[in-house]
Amino acid sequence: MKSWTHDQIPDQNGRTALVTGANTGIGFETALSLARKGAKVILACRNAEKGQSAVERILQQVPTAEVSLELLDLADLNDVQKFSHRVLDKEDRLDLLILNAGVMVPPEGKTAQGFELQFGINHLGHFALVGLLLPLVQAASGSRIVVVSSTMAAGGKIQFDDLQFEQRGYAAWPAYGQSKLANQLFVQELKRRLRAVGSTVSVTAAHPGWTRTDLQRNSGFVRFLNPLFSMKPQQGALPTLRAATDPQASTGDYFGPSGLFQMRGYPKRVSMVKRAKIEEDAARLWQISEELTGVHFDFGRN
Repeated sequence: MKSWTHDQIPDQNGRTALVTGANTGIGFETALSLARKGAKVILACRNAEKGQSAVERILQQVPTAEVSLELLDLADLNDVQKFSHRVLDKEDRLDLLILNAGVMVPPEGKTAQGFELQFGINHLGHFALVGLLLPLVQAASGSRIVVVSSTMAAGGKIQFDDLQFEQRGYAAWPAYGQSKLANQLFVQELKRRLRAVGSTVSVTAAHPGWTRTDLQRNSGFVRFLNPLFSMKPQQGALPTLRAATDPQASTGDYFGPSGLFQMRGYPKRVSMVKRAKIEEDAARLWQISEELTGVHFDFGRN
């Protein structure tokens, strides 16, 4: 197959997409590309000023775009609940739910509910969001949930006896790797549960390789090497866009750059890390995530 680019994105007219963390970087480029193809796009952003700026930038480039802003703080499960209720009230379906928002190696911090910040935002916040918005996703024909992970999942390990890094002390990179591995385990278990009820909802995943974004603002050495190795966000968004829109994508597919070490290049199917394929871990993480978030998925509707 020839290189997959923005030109391969099918027409999105009549479809509704929600993208978390859509005010900058890969999230913004994902939202912009979907708007260009005719989708109605909801930007789910934490910062009102930055979110509104993103809306205006999209409208400048796509004057006919149907784009809106909804404020969402994934570090507060109460806010995730409020956000979801607003979306449920306003929308009758979601064709694409793209879980792009995240934090990367920040200083030690906690979410509003006291969870380690990266695990809380990158995994638990999105887990809760999917559970709450699942009725809208199920209401759309051919709908898809896309989870954005990272190559750093390869170094991740789920420490079930110390998920919040309270016993061993906080370490930014291991915490990030754990959260990104959790993303992949979530995809595997969500795929299994959707299949078990015969749901037509598909779930895919992507990683951007080495892409220059605001996510890296807390990592000095990554920012130093960015000019040498990184891709621009427009290119880095392609794996997400392929995971979201490629008609040939199957549930469980994972997309990343095709180049050396999956750092750069056009998107292709890649393999999740071995630890993401341990079914017992995926099921255990799901159960714990339900307990920590208080969100239990209702798969009753197909």
